[in-house]
Amino acid sequence: MAEKSGYIATTKFLIASPTKVRPVANVIKRKTCSEAMAILENMPQKGAKLIAKTLKSATANALYANKKLDEDMLYVKEIRIDEGPRLKRVWFRARGRADMLLRRMCHITVIVAEKAGE
Repeated sequence: MAEKSGYIATTKFLIASPTKVRPVANVIKRKTCSEAMAILENMPQKGAKLIAKTLKSATANALYANKKLDEDMLYVKEIRIDEGPRLKRVWFRARGRADMLLRRMCHITVIVAEKAGE
């Protein structure tokens, strides 16, 4: 992949609500990869573990594609949390009624790039 756009890793169909994962993603935007991993490892949210796996994959993709890169030179250029399909289940209620239970999914895309000018 070209260095201008960065190195990409995507994780799809994760059972987690995008609205709960996005605040976690906003914390690590534009931070170095090592700093972002340290932050994610100390966060209690479920989304932090999901983002950490994707960030680790993006970092590995960058280091594998370009052997000259150092992990300290990489930073989180962009992180996107998109909405995936919803699992629809029937939730039985009192008096013979039923509600729809929506299990929301998300797709996580992390783009890491090399720091310029260092």
